[in-house]
Amino acid sequence: MDTAPDLNTYASKMRALTLGGSDFEVDVRFMDMLCSRAATILDVGCGIGNAVNGLRLRGHNAYGIDPTEAVLQVATELYEPDWFRPISATEISLDNLVGAGLPIAYDAILLSGNVPTFLSPAEFSSCFAMLGELLKPQGALILGTTSAMRGGTKDQDEASQSTPLLLTHRYADWHLNPFSDDSPWSVSIFARTGTREFSQSPDGKFILDH
Repeated sequence: MDTAPDLNTYASKMRALTLGGSDFEVDVRFMDMLCSRAATILDVGCGIGNAVNGLRLRGHNAYGIDPTEAVLQVATELYEPDWFRPISATEISLDNLVGAGLPIAYDAILLSGNVPTFLSPAEFSSCFAMLGELLKPQGALILGTTSAMRGGTKDQDEASQSTPLLLTHRYADWHLNPFSDDSPWSVSIFARTGTREFSQSPDGKFILDH
């Protein structure tokens, strides 16, 4: 596995695709459906900020962290610079978030793409536990990853065993297709409870009186 990708080339490619109108918001639509209105959301490994921007456009208080200067530079060029901070997945802590002026409690945390692949098993387990601590009682941790790679479904399930988080749903993609053992990709939702209740009403529920 290549652990030293050309991130400058990646940043340039993603900038061009974004400006060309490519759809990078399928995860945004998934998160928007999953969360209550005006949710506070953290995107870990946010890259050039497409998801953060999409969530902001839908009224959420979204922030992105990424350790890579090349991609964060694109994020701050395309979108509001104050939404982003130079923090890596291994540097996430209450003190570092407070020092960066970020919230320390979230309705949802997104960890998607290649980020888990570049963490050692110990780093991934530690990061998973820390993200769980940042979740509000009804919050959810959403991981979109290649299933069989490091940080995939097996590692996620093992990491969750030492935390209060439970696997509540797992899909083969952001379109809710069923996950199976041979699914090459996965979207997993972990939460403290299998039933997440929101206070807003009707929130899509229209109960008919008899």
